Amino acid sequence: MDKLPRKSPRVGTDSEMLDHLRRDSFDYFRHEIDPVSGLIADKTQPGAPSSIAAVGMGLSVYVVAVERGLLSRAEAVDRTLRLLRFFHSSHQGPEPDATGYKGFYYHFLDMRTGRRTWQCELSTVDTAIFMAGVLTAASYFAGKGEGESEIRDLAEILYRRVDWQWALNGGTTICHGWKPESGFLPFRWDAGYSEALILYVLALGSPTFPIEPKGYTEWTSTFEWKKIYDIEHLYAGPLFIHQMSHLWLDFRGIHDDFNRKTGIDYFENSRRATYVQRQYGIENPNGFLHYHKYGWGLTASDGPGPAVLTVKGIRREFFDYIARGAPYGPDDGTISPWAVVASLPFAPEIVIETVRHAIERLNLKTRSPYGFDASFNSTFPDTSRNKHGWVSPWIFGLNQGPIILMIENFQSELIWKRFGEYRYVLQGLRRAGFRGGWLADRNL
Repeated sequence: MDKLPRKSPRVGTDSEMLDHLRRDSFDYFRHEIDPVSGLIADKTQPGAPSSIAAVGMGLSVYVVAVERGLLSRAEAVDRTLRLLRFFHSSHQGPEPDATGYKGFYYHFLDMRTGRRTWQCELSTVDTAIFMAGVLTAASYFAGKGEGESEIRDLAEILYRRVDWQWALNGGTTICHGWKPESGFLPFRWDAGYSEALILYVLALGSPTFPIEPKGYTEWTSTFEWKKIYDIEHLYAGPLFIHQMSHLWLDFRGIHDDFNRKTGIDYFENSRRATYVQRQYGIENPNGFLHYHKYGWGLTASDGPGPAVLTVKGIRREFFDYIARGAPYGPDDGTISPWAVVASLPFAPEIVIETVRHAIERLNLKTRSPYGFDASFNSTFPDTSRNKHGWVSPWIFGLNQGPIILMIENFQSELIWKRFGEYRYVLQGLRRAGFRGGWLADRNL
């Protein structure tokens, strides 16, 4: 184990630390937006487009901001309406520069015009993340005022026009995406545990274009149950897979057929996956610097590569943005403190102490304008921005959103409650085979 860095001044109690982190992370969604379209930037790099998933997170973040006094309700309604009106009126069609097609949206959009950029794909899972934010806003803004009523009306229109059946492309499982130049991508959400839980629930719950449960069953039949470090769980290497759907869906105590077979719900599974990640940091099989009981958190993240360097006599390959995973890799020594925070509801007893370590010992927050630096690599020989190692120069919306939403779910369950009471969500969960727990008490 490498020697721990000297400790910096404390950042207050655990509750104060989390409150400060939520507030600082929220500033990303306050400032990194286009004033006309309301679109939210994928990252802080100049010229970066909007990410449709970051927009979905932003819509949910505005709900948290109202509850925590970071935005007035009127301002949150204004920001939400700006986005929903934009997507309602944006062009849907097969043209290569449209905003979306068949109710779906392109992964990346021009910040000002909202048109497709980078020749990216029409993304099914990112559209689902966007719709999760849309329905969260509709559930929360339940007032009688004209603005809140319009939010609910627009949300209903946007969700109803998503043609999930079209995205099956003649099969039973959902395709990853579509491009106007070449048609459907050759990949489907049909192999291995992934963030597609939220996608299938929303597709199953649709009142207009619902898919059949058979596709969900086919997908879950491919899940891998593994025993790692004496911990049995449904395996997926990157932490974000164990977190993304949980930003909105409360899986505590509800079980689908796969859960009934294994005896644990997806929430418990994420708790176990979090402990696997921590143990991987302790074991540190590849000998990276700053891997220990407070040094863990492998996920999809920015990195210092691409580069191949010899570091202290060892040939190391470093990656740029890639989905890193534990314990089977890929791994180049890059850890992401935001991903640790996103596991807060699952394992607060190990997350809080790790977050405190990242703030007080590693200074991974004070140089960032918004919450945590995106990722950190102490093995890569670059100390220009942090004396303890390389840190990403950019902040990402997909990093900041989970910090805010999971701190809030841990403290108040706000997003879980608002999203979980929406009738289409309840319908989707039940058609996926979920039973028991809080779901038994909810009426459609």
